[in-house]
Amino acid sequence: MRGELTEVVGSIALVDVAGVGYEVQIPDSVLMRLPAPGHPVDLRIRQIFREDAVSLYGFLEAYERRLFDLLIEVKGCGPKIALSLIGQLGAESVSSAILSQDARALIRASGVGQKLAERLILELREKLGQEAFRLRLEAAATPGGAPPDELVDALLALGYRRVEAESAASEARDQAEDVEDQLRVALRSLRR
Repeated sequence: MRGELTEVVGSIALVDVAGVGYEVQIPDSVLMRLPAPGHPVDLRIRQIFREDAVSLYGFLEAYERRLFDLLIEVKGCGPKIALSLIGQLGAESVSSAILSQDARALIRASGVGQKLAERLILELREKLGQEAFRLRLEAAATPGGAPPDELVDALLALGYRRVEAESAASEARDQAEDVEDQLRVALRSLRR
């Protein structure tokens, strides 16, 4: 959807497209990146039809919309919770948490409990592991930081089992910034 951003009220963006105004629900992480009202905006839209309403959900990037689509396929995760996850944690962090099986990270979003976090990991881990998401995560990785699976792959190459490698990598990412330090922390953790 291309148009002019006319107003932002709460988590709703009003977008004027050829004289027609649309109310689009936007995750908080996307709201912060929107242009100022009066400027053009290009949103990736997901339209959801219900008995009593048609809802529009907007994202600045295609991968954010794709993640939203995957999240709402999981039983118990409707559009409101999917928006909460993406809005509070960011699309990259949600994807990373699912890939690294970090349920604690997912639970930080409102509306997500332990069971839903585990279900999201179980049902979406393989789908998110596909190349398109890996490439996006690598591009979004902080300078000097390791893309989420790079550290795990290094530990696997050293002969550690996947479960051990993923657990150690998750812990190492919390304690170190760059990949070399993360690897040292992970190896120390695995030696204990």
